[in-house]
Amino acid sequence: MSAAKKRYKAVINNQTYTIIGHESSQHMDMVTKLVNDQLKEIKGLSASINTEEAAILLAINAISDQLKKQEELLKLQKKNRELKAQAQKANELANRLKRIEAIETEAKQVLEQTGRSDVVIHNHLEAQQILNEHRKQEIKGRVPQDT
Repeated sequence: MSAAKKRYKAVINNQTYTIIGHESSQHMDMVTKLVNDQLKEIKGLSASINTEEAAILLAINAISDQLKKQEELLKLQKKNRELKAQAQKANELANRLKRIEAIETEAKQVLEQTGRSDVVIHNHLEAQQILNEHRKQEIKGRVPQDT
């Protein structure tokens, strides 16, 4: 549900305009002040400039600023997507590391249970091989299963 449109009376360059929109009065007060300040500044740069020319220059400046902000927003959105992808990858790596650590811990427990605690596990592949061999032995019935 969209907010009801509001009427706002803005005095710009000593002329009253009725603006209809969704923005708050505080927002429109700031917009009106900025427009008046910038019109005054533009007119102050050249004594020969009239109000219409100053308004056109103000519009050009505003559109230029808007385009710069849109470019900046697009860059930030792209960076945000990249950071989210990096965070997801880091999370996936952390989960993989936890699984590897769990495999290594389980393999060390198997080695202790089977009296081979002197065996050194160099990497997760060796740990997985120890677990696979232990499970084969359990299936063959040579090693009692844990309860």
